[in-house]
Amino acid sequence: MSAHWLLSLLVALPLLASAAAPLPSWKDGPSKQAITQFVGAVTKDGAPDYVAPAERIAVFDNDGTLWSEQPMYFQVLFAFDELKRLAPEHPEWKTEQPFKAALEGDQKTLAASGMNGLMKIVGATHTGISTEEFSARAEAWLAKAKHPKSGKPYTEMVFQPMLELLDYLRANGFKTYIVSGGEVVFMRTFAEEVYGIPPEQVIGTTFATELKDNDGKLSILRQPKLLHNDDGPGKPVSIDQVIGRRPILAFGNSDGDLQMLQWTAAGDGKRFMGLVHHTDGQREWAYDRESKVGKLDKALDEAKSKGWTVVDIASEWQRIYPFEPKTP
Repeated sequence: MSAHWLLSLLVALPLLASAAAPLPSWKDGPSKQAITQFVGAVTKDGAPDYVAPAERIAVFDNDGTLWSEQPMYFQVLFAFDELKRLAPEHPEWKTEQPFKAALEGDQKTLAASGMNGLMKIVGATHTGISTEEFSARAEAWLAKAKHPKSGKPYTEMVFQPMLELLDYLRANGFKTYIVSGGEVVFMRTFAEEVYGIPPEQVIGTTFATELKDNDGKLSILRQPKLLHNDDGPGKPVSIDQVIGRRPILAFGNSDGDLQMLQWTAAGDGKRFMGLVHHTDGQREWAYDRESKVGKLDKALDEAKSKGWTVVDIASEWQRIYPFEPKTP
């Protein structure tokens, strides 16, 4: 072995080790250490906390956990854009609330309509068509719409550290699911391409549907009736119904994820419960207890009292979005 070859090897080894290190966009802080220690404990065969691969279920909220959710949930922005696009076909919306307020940008009236008003808009833009047609509309919007702050496609407003976490877990035998308040078909249009999570592992809010036979052409028609609200206590219910196993790892970012985290924590054996805490007002947004979008209050208190992992974006993420330059 020549001295030159040995020197080259010694120089290259640290670089190779760095490239192979898990979670490169995470600073070497308490959250990264908690994650890697947990994964190491449950995947080491013969160890006291070992969990068989079939039981390594990891569930993630979407809005605010895997991608940004400000200034409004991205699916709601899609609904508003769809409302404007479809308005010429619905002249009655010019006088009927909350459609009139949404079309005119009347934020005060729109806010006063509350959740009922929002659901009317979502229902009008998300139902009455087949699943295939709705998916096509969502895909078309995602292909051209840009985030109002960054100017980037919404599918690029995903968190690079969380993409790395999903890959890291799957490399260690975990099966990753989305369990979100977002509408399930909307999320399925991009989840596999963006997160590597296939449609059958996406759980979300659902509308009633029915099979339609139009001269032998079959389709699934989406009905204007909410079948399941996959938020808050609805999340453990859908996990039980769809997955049939209690997760051993759960990640969220708001009070809407509290019951999912509690359900995960209540199981036997070693468990991991995590919250993404939005603390970076420069690179992303800073919000928690008083926010109208992604409010984090009760879940934050419980996380602190129970010793769950709370990820401080400002201090623990070197890089937030994939389009940002990598930290040397």
